[in-house]
Amino acid sequence: MSTEICFPLANEEETQRLGQCLAACHEAWQACILLLDGELGAGKTTLVRALVRALPGGGGAEVSSPSFNICNIYPTQPQIAHFDLYRLEDTGPDESLFEWIEHPGTTVIVEWARFVPRQDLPPDVVTLHIEHTNSGRAVRMTLTGRADDNQEALCSALAAFNPGPCPQ
Repeated sequence: MSTEICFPLANEEETQRLGQCLAACHEAWQACILLLDGELGAGKTTLVRALVRALPGGGGAEVSSPSFNICNIYPTQPQIAHFDLYRLEDTGPDESLFEWIEHPGTTVIVEWARFVPRQDLPPDVVTLHIEHTNSGRAVRMTLTGRADDNQEALCSALAAFNPGPCPQ
């Protein structure tokens, strides 16, 4: 089962605040993979940077899009494995992504998640699709598996963003 909620982000500061909120409620989704998708410039890396820097050990982390080396590992608690699959459109991810997914104590975050076949992912996933709008950005969050089981904690942490049902 899965649940979808939607909410607006007016600017880059709100995107950063969303990353900080996700870090603050990390226990609610830590056993899940965080999948990010959206157009170039939608704020995926900005969100990851704020999330990583808000976790213990991440204050000094140099968070950038790992487009050229595919994966960055951050010394946070828990450890973050940050993948960017933008350059892999035609080939999909290699085995290292799936090895990190199985690595205990590591949270996996994937930018350009559309390049991972859904059947290759575990059932516990938080997906954020970010798109540009006339007034900033819109986020469609899908909670699947354990994330859906913990939707109350996630929605409570995100209450300031006024999450609600997604338009059909």
